Amino acid sequence: MHAVTDLLTANLHEVFGNRDPVSRRAAIDRIYTEDVVFSDPEGVTTGRDALENKAAALLADAPADFSFTEDGRRYADTQTGALAWAFGPPDAPAVHGVDVITVRDGRIATVLTMFAT
Repeated sequence: MHAVTDLLTANLHEVFGNRDPVSRRAAIDRIYTEDVVFSDPEGVTTGRDALENKAAALLADAPADFSFTEDGRRYADTQTGALAWAFGPPDAPAVHGVDVITVRDGRIATVLTMFAT
């Protein structure tokens, strides 16, 4: 079983911030349920393969100097967590947002991503 705070970090850095497809897929298989549901303003995707495609497309479209950084405290209880993040060049993030996860059986079952407006 993974701690909620560890899963928040892995979601951000090992999946959505990871440009290596092999290690990204290994992280996806390790930290998400098979039926994971990912929601953001662009829509809803279900399953590990769809989540992998979402992360790969995001990184493929982003400039090489864009990376994710944690942008505040992590908030967590035993089955829910939230983490604010920034995405862009290290000194000038282009996007800010927050991920809210729910955990089932030690893996992420849902991810809700919201962008700052």
